[in-house]
Amino acid sequence: MPKKAVNKTTILILLALAQFMVILDSSIVNVAIPAINRELHFSPENLQWIVTAYTLTFGGFLLLGGRAADLFGRRRMFTFGLIAFTSASFIGGLSQNSGMLVALRAIQGLSAAFMSPAALSIVINTFKQGKERNRALGVWGGVAAGGAAAGLLFGGVLTEYLGWRWDFFVNVPIGLAVIFFVQRIIPESKADMEHQHLDLPGAVLATSGLMILVYALVKAPEKGWGSSSTILLLLSSVVLLAGFIFNETRSKQPLVPLSIFKLRNLSAANLVQLPITAGMLSMFFFLSLYVQTVMHYSPVRSGLAFLPVTVVIGISSAIVSILVGKIGYKIPMTIAPLFITGGLLIFSRLPVHGTYLGNVLPGLIVMALGLGFSFVSITIAATSGVSKHQSGLASGILNTSQQIGGALGLAILSGVFAASIKSSTIAGSHGAVAQVAGYHDAFMVASFFTLAASIIAAVGVKHVRGEHLDAEPAPAV
Repeated sequence: MPKKAVNKTTILILLALAQFMVILDSSIVNVAIPAINRELHFSPENLQWIVTAYTLTFGGFLLLGGRAADLFGRRRMFTFGLIAFTSASFIGGLSQNSGMLVALRAIQGLSAAFMSPAALSIVINTFKQGKERNRALGVWGGVAAGGAAAGLLFGGVLTEYLGWRWDFFVNVPIGLAVIFFVQRIIPESKADMEHQHLDLPGAVLATSGLMILVYALVKAPEKGWGSSSTILLLLSSVVLLAGFIFNETRSKQPLVPLSIFKLRNLSAANLVQLPITAGMLSMFFFLSLYVQTVMHYSPVRSGLAFLPVTVVIGISSAIVSILVGKIGYKIPMTIAPLFITGGLLIFSRLPVHGTYLGNVLPGLIVMALGLGFSFVSITIAATSGVSKHQSGLASGILNTSQQIGGALGLAILSGVFAASIKSSTIAGSHGAVAQVAGYHDAFMVASFFTLAASIIAAVGVKHVRGEHLDAEPAPAV
């Protein structure tokens, strides 16, 4: 194999490993939460911060991280984020109390917000647009879609056999190896721009607005959607984000040039991403609860239950990366969410005394097919035709859509789940029966999310024939 091809392949492996760590850490602690709670003695209201602290800073700083990569160097920002992420993982594994762990989870999320968009930007700039980049983004999309399922598997195995601290320590050898090779293999690159001015007012407004939005969505099921605190938080987020948009229209060097949203397929792909992620994360969250609390699976067995998801996503990602080059990305983006919808509808009929082979596995396979096809085609659509000096920004926007979609989906569906259990209890159902009724309603509502994603793709995405993927992006609506 030519040296150039070897270098590109190695670059992709390194970046995919780093992205795998980022996605893994959003779910790996889920099955470890009971063990962490027993040792660090979280209060009931603070237990969710093991997950929320990571989500909050990750989602809030993505736009800043993506733009910083374009301005100050993609390898530099990627390495900075990776060093901070690896360090926070090591110290997090040594945590002696709940406050220390939550603070380090927040640092992990902040670091990931600089790592992830920089890594995807390097992929976009390393591989030529067209078949070559589609194959690379096929790997990337597979990692993004399969990382959450793999996190449940690894989290279960590590927690049961080595202890919850290894859910954090596992990042250290991977991170150190990637840091070592990145400096020797990946060349520095940044946008060809006349300035290195970072729009600080825009950064403050966007970051604070997004963090408050994610926080409001996460807390809404607990506080209530109509509570004064939820309404105040949502209004504050709206005001800050409106101020951000106003600032971007007046700034000479905006953090997010709003002209990027004139790319029709970029805008449509991000709109599709929101409900897809909402449906995906709800599946992992509620189904992991079902297999542990209703089917009484151990952490390891729970993780193994999700292993087929990773395998099927890997296969479907490889297929769609080739398929897009022949038929374009509109058709996969439109059809794939229907598979996810089908999987969610299967889960909406889970029985109290269900079996893995008869009730869980069929839905996992159908849904995994849709996830592999969706994430790859969305990633290609959201980055095709984007100019090199905005590749980091486009990556940050795509990652932000994932985080906001996930937070919004879990917030809404947690509320649906709680309301359903309350209603079932009032009607006379208790225990597992009421709990399963809650899962049914949550999965049913989630299926409407992913059905909406298919409709958005059908209406909003402009068809680009496979042989024309190297051409300029579709114009704005």
